[in-house]
Amino acid sequence: MQPVLQIQQTPGLIGLDIQRGQFSIRQPKADMSIQTTPGEWEIQQYRPELSVDQSKAWAAYHGGNPLEMNQRIYSGIEQIFLQGIAHRVELGNRMAAIHQPGNTIANIWGGDWQTPGMPEFRGPASMDNVDIRIDTRPPDITYHKGTTDIQVEVNRPETLYQMGDVRVNMRQYPSVSFTSPEFDIQL
Repeated sequence: MQPVLQIQQTPGLIGLDIQRGQFSIRQPKADMSIQTTPGEWEIQQYRPELSVDQSKAWAAYHGGNPLEMNQRIYSGIEQIFLQGIAHRVELGNRMAAIHQPGNTIANIWGGDWQTPGMPEFRGPASMDNVDIRIDTRPPDITYHKGTTDIQVEVNRPETLYQMGDVRVNMRQYPSVSFTSPEFDIQL
């Protein structure tokens, strides 16, 4: 057998200690300025108007104004006149028929002793003689729009970077060792 030379090799080891760098970012809040003008309502409200017309009621009570009362009397006298003529014609016709029983002169002229009355000078009585009217107007409403003014000033971010650190060291140095075989030397 032949002697064998042994070679042992130890690798080198390098150690790295790394401390990472750090970012620090800070951004201040934005500066805001807000100005507001409030909206406004403008309302104009009107009072209701009440009108009462009682002229028909007064005409039914005591005749109303003189012009209307005279018109009613005038139109009533015309009617009474026409009725009187018709009545006289009827009496004349009865006298012409004197041969019929009950048409004697005493019966005809004896029952005609009442004079025709005055015409009605008052207006008709009714529950609708008073007219009530209420006039309302809707309110005038105007709205003036409000405004908002917003001013924003943005602040830039503040960035800070701290550099990291790298340390290099040898943990194990490389080496090579040779081991020779033992020789038996006999001579």
